[in-house]
Amino acid sequence: MNPDFWRGRSVFLTGHTGFKGGWIALWLAQMGASVHGYSLSPITTPNFFTETSLRTHLAESTIGDIRDLNMLGHALKRASPSVVIHMAAQPLVRESYNTPVETFTTNVMGTVNLLEATRQSGTAEAAIVVTTDKCYENQEWIWPYRETDRLGGHDPYSSSKACAELVTEAYRKSFLAEVGVKIASARAGNVIGGGDWSTDRLIPDFLRAFDEGEILRIRSPNAIRPWQHVLEPLSGYLTLAESLVNDGADYAEAWNFGPEDADAKQVSWIVETMCRRIPDSRWELAAAPHRHEAGLLKLDSSKSKSRLNWAPRWSLEEALEKTIEWHQAWKKDIQMSEFTLQQIHSYLAGRNASTST
Repeated sequence: MNPDFWRGRSVFLTGHTGFKGGWIALWLAQMGASVHGYSLSPITTPNFFTETSLRTHLAESTIGDIRDLNMLGHALKRASPSVVIHMAAQPLVRESYNTPVETFTTNVMGTVNLLEATRQSGTAEAAIVVTTDKCYENQEWIWPYRETDRLGGHDPYSSSKACAELVTEAYRKSFLAEVGVKIASARAGNVIGGGDWSTDRLIPDFLRAFDEGEILRIRSPNAIRPWQHVLEPLSGYLTLAESLVNDGADYAEAWNFGPEDADAKQVSWIVETMCRRIPDSRWELAAAPHRHEAGLLKLDSSKSKSRLNWAPRWSLEEALEKTIEWHQAWKKDIQMSEFTLQQIHSYLAGRNASTST
């Protein structure tokens, strides 16, 4: 990445009050970008947005729903963005079973609204729609999924994200190319890192159970996921955005940003590793039955490595260590925006040493 590219550049970011959105917003602001966030209020207490005082780092923070095209369009016009990054979503598989209508309207029509507002902006040069590794039709096979593999989804969340990919392709071919907006989609793995307090996510559930003196209950200990620190895919998104602006439509397509194959680990490996790192933490198998979730999922990031010169920097062990360090620093009431920036600097430097707490 080139920090000079982002200095003074206007970025419209949806989902800035969320976990991934918060990290990329702070990173962009640190590089000198003028970040205009648009999102619902944070859905958890505590949350990354509040704990890092993120609002103070942004040019604008609009609390709004991406399903409101009029409000979204006005906010995007006001920002006059060069780059649009779409991260707002209903992001949880299990929640999508409880709220399927909200999941589809947010993840599909919200994407339609964002792209419609982008094509009418008059300033946008590039847009990235962030989806998920779960947008692929999961065959439970041992091979990692490539960008050309078939899209699909058993649960409403996965299906809605596959739909968002189709929406992105339709807008790319039908509208955005003719107004000079280069658009790509980005698919990442199971992202971990400090500042995530979501429910039904393994690491936040683990840390919450430990903090509350409870035993963590695991649904699918043998499930395999492509685990990675949040900074890994975010560095991919930023690199991709630079390529879209500088090198054009050749990069306007789908991209995977996943970990090395060796870091696609079982859930049980994750919790056992966490238990060794955090004494007195415990887990047990949760009682059945459970809603369907994929058992085996891996991503092939060969295209990103070859064409974007992108590659993961931290191993899964390092990613877990950085996540624990962030959580422990937060419990010590350390200034978390500065601590987060320290971890970003450590990531960029490629150091293996732990960030000081």
